[in-house]
Amino acid sequence: MYESKYLINFLGMASLASIIFLGIVILVKMNKIRHLNGAVTKLKKSLDEMDEQAKLIVRTDIELNKIQEELDKKITGLYALQRLSHQMSTTMEEGQIFKKIEVEHLEDLDFEKACAFSWSSAEKTFILQMSLGYTQEDTQRIKSATDLESAYLDLIHSGKTLSSDSLQKEPALRDKIKSIFKVTSFVLSPVSPKEGDKGFLFLGTESIDTIISEGDRELITILANQIGQALENARLFEKTWRSQQDLEKKVEERTQELTHTLDELRIVSKRKTDFISSVSHELRTPLTSIKGYASILLTGNLGAIPDQIRERLDKINRHSDELVQLVNNLLDIARIESGREIMKKEIVDLNAVTEKVSDLLSVQFKDHQIEFSAQMPEEARMVSADRSQIERVFINIIGNAIKFTPAGGKITVQSHKVDKNIQVDINDTGCGMPEEALEAIFEEFYRVDNLINQQTKGTGLGLTLVKHIIEAHNGKIWVKSRINAGSTFSFTMPESTQG
Repeated sequence: MYESKYLINFLGMASLASIIFLGIVILVKMNKIRHLNGAVTKLKKSLDEMDEQAKLIVRTDIELNKIQEELDKKITGLYALQRLSHQMSTTMEEGQIFKKIEVEHLEDLDFEKACAFSWSSAEKTFILQMSLGYTQEDTQRIKSATDLESAYLDLIHSGKTLSSDSLQKEPALRDKIKSIFKVTSFVLSPVSPKEGDKGFLFLGTESIDTIISEGDRELITILANQIGQALENARLFEKTWRSQQDLEKKVEERTQELTHTLDELRIVSKRKTDFISSVSHELRTPLTSIKGYASILLTGNLGAIPDQIRERLDKINRHSDELVQLVNNLLDIARIESGREIMKKEIVDLNAVTEKVSDLLSVQFKDHQIEFSAQMPEEARMVSADRSQIERVFINIIGNAIKFTPAGGKITVQSHKVDKNIQVDINDTGCGMPEEALEAIFEEFYRVDNLINQQTKGTGLGLTLVKHIIEAHNGKIWVKSRINAGSTFSFTMPESTQG
């Protein structure tokens, strides 16, 4: 009995222990289940996040692919524009510019069809300049769509590029353009050179998969601007070429006129020279006779001469000398102008010439109380010239200086080297000349209008002869002067290459 009770108690305790153990196991399992549920929740959350990231990566990859495609398309288009720009720059003919656009360029720009029109302000209509991807029938249909002219003109006036996408708010116009040009997408861009007629460029595609992007519009805008610049360059070249042709024609006509005038002047000059020579020779004979008869009468060999008659014979003799000098000067000028007077060039010492002229004019220096000096350095005195002619130059210029220099004045002769020439300056302290007389002073028969010339006789040929002599020696002559400040006559002579 006792053993049974004991067994029962043992079994009860064992059952209780089992129950307790099972409870503990259940609690442990439940705790694990909670942990597992938490892990599952975290894993699900991570999976969800990974899924979102994967979707983002896919979307980013798709967008990057689209961007890459757009960049590739733009790069291809830019290369096409570069080739087009180079080809258009090789011509300066307006009619050849649009012909440089070819099908391969359209393909690089992802289009199949293209047209270009220019507005003729003279004919008041659009003129087709280029058509690609269209049949002759299609071209005729496009040209006949005059109801779109106002839209084209608005496009040119606005200067903005339009496309089938940008005309969503104007479906009627968009659909009309699509119908006329037989495309599903298109771009219209104005061609606007600064001068001359403007126009527009049309590019389109029949592909329903093609979407006109902002990059497409930019490329076509660049192309239209390039065409506009090429047209402007061609027109400017044409304008310049025409101006050059007109200028050359005018120059040629003017040259012919001047040549004809020069020939006439040469004829007139020759006739004048021949006339002067002829008249001068004809005058010499009677002048020689007059002077000869006057001289014979003055000797008294034909009988005594009353004082009144002697006085008149002296005047005849003196005026005969003046006329002979005038005739001689005219003949000398005529001979030099015609080239008949040959300059017998030799090595001439200007210092010796100056001394000789000073001796010849010494009486006049003394009578007019004029101080004369000459400064001819050794390095600037030897010239290649005709001695007798150069002496006439000095006599004429210094003689004039004596006539216009008051008592107590000075006349100075100086020389110096200028390149391969010797320049001589003859300065006086005389009454001077007005500015307007400085050029005319070397003209035939010109005399400065002043009191001294009014009181003194002269022919106005001395300085003309001097100018011809200097120029016959390949030299130049000029004068500087001011009223009451004296004058300086300067001339150049070729330096002697010997001695």
